[in-house]
Amino acid sequence: MSFASKITLGAALTTTTAIIGYVHYKQTTDRDKLHEGVIRDIERQQRRKLENTYLLQKQIDLTKQLKEAQSPLDKDTHIQNENAEILKEPNKVNVHKENVEVLKEVQPHQRKRQIEDDKHWEKA
Repeated sequence: MSFASKITLGAALTTTTAIIGYVHYKQTTDRDKLHEGVIRDIERQQRRKLENTYLLQKQIDLTKQLKEAQSPLDKDTHIQNENAEILKEPNKVNVHKENVEVLKEVQPHQRKRQIEDDKHWEKA
């Protein structure tokens, strides 16, 4: 074997060894970085979970306070609404009686149209 072939073989072995060593080193550092990323993601998820739990509890507390503050107002409004409905109901009954009397006076072929008109106005 000549001296030049020995140098070429040595350079090829050295280069191959260096490339293989670099690839293994790069794989281990990449694997470590990926593992650190997973750990950071888990920590981030745990932080978000704690923040969401805190915000949820805060929202529940605020909702309770709001309901407690509105309870007396709701009772008053409910009573006022019932009183308003009671006052309106006799008028509705009178209007209904008037419609019945008018329907009796209307001809049979006009009665159907009168009923449809009444239904339309009751919806409005």
